[in-house]
Amino acid sequence: MSKLIKINQIRQLTSALFLEIVREPGVLFWGILFPILMSLGLGLAFTQKKDIIRKIAIIRTGENSFPQSDSSALGLFLLKKCEKPSTAGSDWKWKYTIKDEKSGNSIFLFYFRDWNEAVALLKKGTVNVLLISSGKSVEYHFDPMNSDAELSYLKLSPLINSGDVPAQISENEIKPMTLKGSRYIDFLVPGLIAMGVMMSCMWGISYGIIEKRSKKLLRRLVATPMKKSHFLISFILVRVAMNFIEASVLFFFSLFAFKMTIQGDISALLLLFLAGNVAFAGIAVFASSHTSNTEVGNGLINFVVFPMMILSGVFFSYQNFPDWSLPVIRYLPLSILADGLRAIFNEGAGYPQVALPILILTATGVVFFSAGLKIFKWH
Repeated sequence: MSKLIKINQIRQLTSALFLEIVREPGVLFWGILFPILMSLGLGLAFTQKKDIIRKIAIIRTGENSFPQSDSSALGLFLLKKCEKPSTAGSDWKWKYTIKDEKSGNSIFLFYFRDWNEAVALLKKGTVNVLLISSGKSVEYHFDPMNSDAELSYLKLSPLINSGDVPAQISENEIKPMTLKGSRYIDFLVPGLIAMGVMMSCMWGISYGIIEKRSKKLLRRLVATPMKKSHFLISFILVRVAMNFIEASVLFFFSLFAFKMTIQGDISALLLLFLAGNVAFAGIAVFASSHTSNTEVGNGLINFVVFPMMILSGVFFSYQNFPDWSLPVIRYLPLSILADGLRAIFNEGAGYPQVALPILILTATGVVFFSAGLKIFKWH
Protein backbone atom coordinates (compact mmCIF):
# COMPACT_ATOMS: atom_id res chain seq x y z
CA MET A 1 0.00 0.00 0.00
CA SER A 2 2.78 2.40 0.92
CA LYS A 3 4.42 1.78 -2.46
CA LEU A 4 1.20 2.74 -4.25
CA ILE A 5 1.02 5.94 -2.19
CA LYS A 6 4.62 6.84 -3.06
CA ILE A 7 4.01 6.19 -6.76
CA ASN A 8 0.85 8.30 -6.65
CA GLN A 9 2.72 11.14 -4.94
CA ILE A 10 5.45 11.08 -7.61
CA ARG A 11 2.80 11.03 -10.34
CA GLN A 12 0.93 13.98 -8.86
CA LEU A 13 4.09 16.04 -8.35
CA THR A 14 5.33 15.26 -11.86
CA SER A 15 1.97 16.21 -13.33
CA ALA A 16 1.85 19.47 -11.38
CA LEU A 17 5.35 20.51 -12.42
CA PHE A 18 4.70 19.58 -16.03
CA LEU A 19 1.49 21.64 -16.11
CA GLU A 20 3.35 24.55 -14.50
CA ILE A 21 5.84 24.52 -17.37
CA VAL A 22 3.50 23.99 -20.32
CA ARG A 23 1.06 26.65 -19.11
CA GLU A 24 3.79 29.27 -19.50
CA PRO A 25 3.63 30.48 -23.17
CA GLY A 26 7.16 31.83 -23.06
CA VAL A 27 8.57 28.45 -22.10
CA LEU A 28 6.85 26.78 -25.03
CA PHE A 29 8.09 29.40 -27.46
CA TRP A 30 11.73 29.59 -26.31
CA GLY A 31 12.07 25.91 -25.54
CA ILE A 32 10.33 24.42 -28.58
CA LEU A 33 9.55 26.94 -31.33
CA PHE A 34 12.70 29.09 -31.10
CA PRO A 35 15.14 26.16 -31.65
CA ILE A 36 13.07 25.13 -34.67
CA LEU A 37 13.23 28.66 -36.09
CA MET A 38 16.99 28.82 -35.46
CA SER A 39 17.58 25.45 -37.14
CA LEU A 40 15.47 26.59 -40.09
CA GLY A 41 17.40 29.84 -40.47
CA LEU A 42 20.83 28.27 -40.08
CA GLY A 43 19.84 25.37 -42.31
CA LEU A 44 18.84 27.74 -45.08
CA ALA A 45 22.03 29.75 -44.60
CA PHE A 46 24.48 26.85 -44.57
CA THR A 47 22.88 24.07 -46.60
CA GLN A 48 21.20 25.85 -49.48
CA LYS A 49 24.24 27.85 -50.50
CA LYS A 50 26.53 25.56 -52.50
CA ASP A 51 28.89 28.20 -53.84
CA ILE A 52 31.91 28.99 -51.66
CA ILE A 53 33.36 32.41 -52.46
CA ARG A 54 37.08 33.00 -51.89
CA LYS A 55 38.45 36.49 -52.35
CA ILE A 56 42.01 36.97 -53.60
CA ALA A 57 44.01 40.22 -53.76
CA ILE A 58 46.44 40.75 -56.65
CA ILE A 59 49.12 43.27 -55.75
CA ARG A 60 49.64 46.10 -58.21
CA THR A 61 53.32 46.62 -59.03
CA GLY A 62 53.77 50.08 -60.51
CA GLU A 63 51.28 50.57 -63.32
CA ASN A 64 50.70 46.83 -63.70
CA SER A 65 46.99 46.05 -63.66
CA PHE A 66 47.15 43.17 -66.13
CA PRO A 67 46.09 44.80 -69.40
CA GLN A 68 45.22 42.81 -72.48
CA SER A 69 48.87 42.57 -73.51
CA ASP A 70 50.06 41.02 -70.24
CA SER A 71 51.97 37.80 -70.98
CA SER A 72 52.84 36.63 -67.47
CA ALA A 73 51.55 33.31 -66.18
CA LEU A 74 49.06 35.00 -63.86
CA GLY A 75 48.07 37.52 -66.53
CA LEU A 76 47.32 34.80 -69.09
CA PHE A 77 45.32 32.87 -66.52
CA LEU A 78 43.17 35.92 -65.82
CA LEU A 79 42.76 36.93 -69.47
CA LYS A 80 42.06 33.49 -70.95
CA LYS A 81 40.31 31.53 -68.19
CA CYS A 82 38.57 34.05 -65.96
CA GLU A 83 35.36 36.03 -66.39
CA LYS A 84 35.02 39.77 -66.19
CA PRO A 85 32.19 41.30 -64.12
CA SER A 86 28.89 41.69 -65.92
CA THR A 87 28.20 45.04 -64.23
CA ALA A 88 30.43 48.08 -64.45
CA GLY A 89 30.34 48.89 -60.73
CA SER A 90 31.69 45.55 -59.47
CA ASP A 91 34.58 45.76 -57.03
CA TRP A 92 36.19 42.54 -58.27
CA LYS A 93 37.90 42.46 -61.66
CA TRP A 94 38.01 38.75 -62.53
CA LYS A 95 36.14 35.60 -61.51
CA TYR A 96 37.03 31.94 -61.86
CA THR A 97 34.65 29.11 -60.93
CA ILE A 98 35.61 25.54 -60.10
CA LYS A 99 32.42 23.56 -60.59
CA ASP A 100 31.69 20.69 -58.22
CA GLU A 101 28.14 19.39 -57.97
CA LYS A 102 28.86 17.23 -54.90
CA SER A 103 30.93 19.51 -52.69
CA GLY A 104 29.72 22.84 -54.08
CA ASN A 105 31.28 25.30 -56.49
CA SER A 106 34.38 27.28 -55.50
CA ILE A 107 34.28 30.84 -56.83
CA PHE A 108 37.47 32.91 -56.79
CA LEU A 109 37.05 36.67 -56.99
CA PHE A 110 40.23 38.60 -57.83
CA TYR A 111 40.75 42.20 -56.69
CA PHE A 112 43.55 44.59 -57.71
CA ARG A 113 44.98 46.41 -54.70
CA ASP A 114 48.23 47.99 -53.66
CA TRP A 115 50.17 46.30 -50.86
CA ASN A 116 48.86 48.38 -47.96
CA GLU A 117 45.23 48.05 -49.05
CA ALA A 118 45.62 44.30 -49.54
CA VAL A 119 47.21 43.80 -46.11
CA ALA A 120 44.39 45.77 -44.48
CA LEU A 121 41.83 43.52 -46.21
CA LEU A 122 43.80 40.45 -45.11
CA LYS A 123 43.74 41.57 -41.48
CA LYS A 124 39.97 42.09 -41.65
CA GLY A 125 39.47 38.65 -43.19
CA THR A 126 38.02 40.05 -46.43
CA VAL A 127 40.73 38.31 -48.50
CA ASN A 128 42.90 35.39 -47.43
CA VAL A 129 45.66 35.22 -50.08
CA LEU A 130 47.78 37.92 -51.72
CA LEU A 131 49.30 37.27 -55.17
CA ILE A 132 52.33 39.01 -56.65
CA SER A 133 53.21 38.28 -60.28
CA SER A 134 56.60 38.89 -61.86
CA GLY A 135 56.91 37.25 -65.25
CA LYS A 136 56.76 33.48 -64.88
CA SER A 137 56.97 33.50 -61.09
CA VAL A 138 53.96 33.92 -58.84
CA GLU A 139 54.25 34.52 -55.10
CA TYR A 140 51.49 33.49 -52.69
CA HIS A 141 51.38 35.48 -49.46
CA PHE A 142 49.17 34.04 -46.72
CA ASP A 143 49.15 32.74 -43.17
CA PRO A 144 50.03 28.99 -43.35
CA MET A 145 48.09 28.47 -40.10
CA ASN A 146 44.90 29.61 -41.86
CA SER A 147 43.40 26.44 -43.34
CA ASP A 148 41.06 28.38 -45.63
CA ALA A 149 43.98 30.36 -47.09
CA GLU A 150 46.01 27.19 -47.57
CA LEU A 151 43.08 25.55 -49.37
CA SER A 152 42.81 28.59 -51.66
CA TYR A 153 46.51 28.25 -52.48
CA LEU A 154 46.22 24.51 -53.17
CA LYS A 155 43.34 25.11 -55.57
CA LEU A 156 44.80 28.17 -57.30
CA SER A 157 48.39 27.04 -57.81
CA PRO A 158 47.64 24.19 -60.28
CA LEU A 159 45.27 26.43 -62.25
CA ILE A 160 47.86 29.16 -62.75
CA ASN A 161 50.64 26.64 -63.40
CA SER A 162 48.63 25.03 -66.19
CA GLY A 163 48.53 28.20 -68.30
CA ASP A 164 50.19 28.76 -71.66
CA VAL A 165 53.19 30.19 -69.83
CA PRO A 166 53.76 27.82 -66.88
CA ALA A 167 54.47 29.56 -63.64
CA GLN A 168 57.93 29.00 -62.31
CA ILE A 169 57.81 26.78 -59.24
CA SER A 170 60.38 27.33 -56.55
CA GLU A 171 60.81 26.93 -52.83
CA ASN A 172 60.04 30.63 -52.50
CA GLU A 173 56.58 30.31 -54.08
CA ILE A 174 54.88 30.52 -50.65
CA LYS A 175 55.60 33.65 -48.63
CA PRO A 176 54.32 33.20 -45.08
CA MET A 177 52.80 36.40 -43.75
CA THR A 178 54.93 37.66 -40.88
CA LEU A 179 53.40 41.13 -40.55
CA LYS A 180 51.88 41.97 -37.20
CA GLY A 181 48.14 41.50 -37.21
CA SER A 182 48.00 39.22 -40.26
CA ARG A 183 47.84 35.88 -38.42
CA TYR A 184 44.62 34.07 -37.59
CA ILE A 185 45.29 34.43 -33.86
CA ASP A 186 45.47 38.21 -34.35
CA PHE A 187 42.02 38.04 -35.92
CA LEU A 188 40.63 35.67 -33.29
CA VAL A 189 41.64 37.26 -29.97
CA PRO A 190 39.85 40.63 -30.44
CA GLY A 191 36.75 38.70 -31.46
CA LEU A 192 36.99 36.56 -28.33
CA ILE A 193 37.34 39.68 -26.18
CA ALA A 194 34.22 41.17 -27.79
CA MET A 195 32.30 37.92 -27.39
CA GLY A 196 33.39 37.72 -23.74
CA VAL A 197 31.90 41.16 -23.10
CA MET A 198 28.59 40.13 -24.66
CA MET A 199 28.35 36.77 -22.86
CA SER A 200 29.41 38.20 -19.51
CA CYS A 201 26.89 41.05 -19.65
CA MET A 202 24.00 38.97 -20.92
CA TRP A 203 24.43 36.08 -18.51
CA GLY A 204 25.93 38.01 -15.58
CA ILE A 205 23.36 40.82 -15.61
CA SER A 206 20.28 39.41 -17.31
CA TYR A 207 20.26 35.98 -15.72
CA GLY A 208 21.29 37.40 -12.35
CA ILE A 209 18.32 39.78 -12.29
CA ILE A 210 15.86 37.19 -13.60
CA GLU A 211 17.00 34.62 -11.04
CA LYS A 212 16.61 37.09 -8.16
CA ARG A 213 13.15 38.00 -9.38
CA SER A 214 12.13 34.33 -9.70
CA LYS A 215 13.29 33.67 -6.14
CA LYS A 216 11.23 36.65 -4.87
CA LEU A 217 14.38 38.41 -3.71
CA LEU A 218 13.64 41.60 -5.66
CA ARG A 219 10.21 41.86 -4.01
CA ARG A 220 11.91 42.56 -0.67
CA LEU A 221 13.71 45.57 -2.14
CA VAL A 222 10.52 47.43 -3.04
CA ALA A 223 10.08 48.70 0.52
CA THR A 224 13.57 50.17 0.65
CA PRO A 225 14.39 53.72 -0.51
CA MET A 226 16.74 52.31 -3.16
CA LYS A 227 16.17 53.48 -6.72
CA LYS A 228 15.85 51.03 -9.59
CA SER A 229 18.55 52.87 -11.50
CA HIS A 230 21.02 52.52 -8.61
CA PHE A 231 20.31 48.82 -8.32
CA LEU A 232 20.85 48.23 -12.04
CA ILE A 233 23.92 50.45 -12.28
CA SER A 234 25.54 48.47 -9.46
CA PHE A 235 25.04 45.29 -11.51
CA ILE A 236 26.63 46.99 -14.51
CA LEU A 237 29.64 48.36 -12.58
CA VAL A 238 30.47 44.95 -11.14
CA ARG A 239 30.19 43.33 -14.56
CA VAL A 240 32.36 46.00 -16.25
CA ALA A 241 35.07 45.43 -13.63
CA MET A 242 34.90 41.67 -14.16
CA ASN A 243 35.00 42.07 -17.94
CA PHE A 244 38.09 44.25 -17.69
CA ILE A 245 39.86 41.61 -15.59
CA GLU A 246 38.82 38.77 -17.92
CA ALA A 247 39.85 40.67 -21.07
CA SER A 248 43.19 41.63 -19.51
CA VAL A 249 43.97 38.01 -18.64
CA LEU A 250 43.18 36.91 -22.21
CA PHE A 251 45.27 39.68 -23.73
CA PHE A 252 48.33 39.08 -21.52
CA PHE A 253 48.10 35.36 -22.21
CA SER A 254 48.05 36.11 -25.95
CA LEU A 255 50.91 38.57 -25.49
CA PHE A 256 53.21 35.98 -23.93
CA ALA A 257 51.97 32.91 -25.83
CA PHE A 258 51.53 34.41 -29.31
CA LYS A 259 53.48 37.71 -29.16
CA MET A 260 50.38 39.80 -29.85
CA THR A 261 50.66 43.58 -29.73
CA ILE A 262 48.35 46.58 -29.71
CA GLN A 263 49.31 48.67 -32.74
CA GLY A 264 46.76 51.43 -32.23
CA ASP A 265 45.80 53.92 -29.55
CA ILE A 266 45.44 52.22 -26.15
CA SER A 267 43.20 54.97 -24.77
CA ALA A 268 40.87 54.54 -27.77
CA LEU A 269 40.90 50.80 -27.10
CA LEU A 270 39.83 51.32 -23.49
CA LEU A 271 37.08 53.73 -24.47
CA LEU A 272 35.79 51.35 -27.15
CA PHE A 273 35.87 48.48 -24.66
CA LEU A 274 33.88 50.57 -22.17
CA ALA A 275 31.37 51.51 -24.91
CA GLY A 276 30.92 47.83 -25.73
CA ASN A 277 30.20 47.10 -22.07
CA VAL A 278 27.66 49.93 -21.99
CA ALA A 279 25.92 48.58 -25.10
CA PHE A 280 25.56 45.00 -23.90
CA ALA A 281 24.78 46.03 -20.33
CA GLY A 282 21.90 48.14 -21.64
CA ILE A 283 20.65 45.24 -23.78
CA ALA A 284 20.98 42.90 -20.79
CA VAL A 285 18.91 45.20 -18.56
CA PHE A 286 16.22 45.47 -21.23
CA ALA A 287 16.09 41.68 -21.74
CA SER A 288 15.70 41.04 -18.00
CA SER A 289 13.41 43.91 -17.12
CA HIS A 290 10.10 42.08 -17.12
CA THR A 291 10.29 38.28 -16.98
CA SER A 292 10.47 36.24 -13.79
CA ASN A 293 10.73 32.82 -15.43
CA THR A 294 14.30 31.54 -15.76
CA GLU A 295 13.48 29.37 -18.78
CA VAL A 296 12.00 32.34 -20.63
CA GLY A 297 15.05 34.32 -19.55
CA ASN A 298 17.34 31.67 -21.03
CA GLY A 299 15.45 31.95 -24.29
CA LEU A 300 15.71 35.74 -24.36
CA ILE A 301 19.44 35.65 -23.65
CA ASN A 302 20.06 33.00 -26.32
CA PHE A 303 17.95 35.04 -28.74
CA VAL A 304 20.46 37.88 -28.33
CA VAL A 305 23.79 36.07 -28.07
CA PHE A 306 23.44 33.07 -30.35
CA PRO A 307 22.75 34.85 -33.69
CA MET A 308 25.48 37.43 -33.08
CA MET A 309 27.97 34.79 -32.01
CA ILE A 310 27.48 33.13 -35.43
CA LEU A 311 27.00 36.17 -37.66
CA SER A 312 29.36 38.76 -36.21
CA GLY A 313 32.65 37.21 -37.28
CA VAL A 314 34.11 36.05 -33.98
CA PHE A 315 35.75 32.89 -35.30
CA PHE A 316 35.69 33.63 -39.04
CA SER A 317 35.09 36.66 -41.18
CA TYR A 318 31.47 37.56 -41.81
CA GLN A 319 32.52 38.39 -45.39
CA ASN A 320 31.70 34.72 -46.09
CA PHE A 321 27.99 35.47 -45.76
CA PRO A 322 25.93 36.61 -48.78
CA ASP A 323 26.48 40.20 -49.89
CA TRP A 324 22.87 41.20 -49.22
CA SER A 325 23.27 40.33 -45.52
CA LEU A 326 26.52 42.25 -44.90
CA PRO A 327 24.95 45.71 -44.35
CA VAL A 328 22.87 44.21 -41.52
CA ILE A 329 25.67 42.10 -40.02
CA ARG A 330 28.13 45.03 -39.93
CA TYR A 331 25.83 47.01 -37.62
CA LEU A 332 25.15 44.30 -35.07
CA PRO A 333 26.60 45.43 -31.72
CA LEU A 334 29.02 42.50 -31.54
CA SER A 335 30.22 43.15 -35.11
CA ILE A 336 30.83 46.82 -34.36
CA LEU A 337 32.78 46.00 -31.19
CA ALA A 338 34.84 43.18 -32.75
CA ASP A 339 35.67 45.21 -35.88
CA GLY A 340 36.72 48.18 -33.77
CA LEU A 341 38.93 46.07 -31.51
CA ARG A 342 40.59 44.43 -34.52
CA ALA A 343 41.19 47.81 -36.13
CA ILE A 344 43.03 49.01 -33.01
CA PHE A 345 44.88 45.76 -32.36
CA ASN A 346 45.94 44.98 -35.93
CA GLU A 347 45.65 48.10 -38.09
CA GLY A 348 46.93 50.84 -35.79
CA ALA A 349 43.57 52.61 -35.59
CA GLY A 350 42.92 55.53 -33.24
CA TYR A 351 40.08 57.86 -32.33
CA PRO A 352 39.28 58.97 -35.93
CA GLN A 353 38.65 55.35 -36.96
CA VAL A 354 36.69 54.21 -33.89
CA ALA A 355 34.81 57.38 -32.93
CA LEU A 356 31.67 56.28 -34.80
CA PRO A 357 31.66 52.73 -33.32
CA ILE A 358 32.09 54.22 -29.82
CA LEU A 359 29.16 56.58 -30.43
CA ILE A 360 26.90 53.84 -31.83
CA LEU A 361 27.65 51.40 -28.99
CA THR A 362 27.18 54.05 -26.30
CA ALA A 363 23.89 55.22 -27.82
CA THR A 364 22.69 51.61 -28.09
CA GLY A 365 23.40 50.99 -24.42
CA VAL A 366 21.74 54.23 -23.26
CA VAL A 367 18.60 53.62 -25.33
CA PHE A 368 18.15 50.01 -24.17
CA PHE A 369 18.96 50.86 -20.54
CA SER A 370 16.42 53.69 -20.53
CA ALA A 371 13.75 51.44 -22.06
CA GLY A 372 14.55 48.63 -19.63
CA LEU A 373 14.46 51.00 -16.65
CA LYS A 374 11.04 52.28 -17.72
CA ILE A 375 9.43 48.82 -17.89
CA PHE A 376 11.46 47.21 -15.07
CA LYS A 377 9.40 45.41 -12.45
CA TRP A 378 10.46 44.16 -9.05
CA HIS A 379 8.16 41.17 -8.98
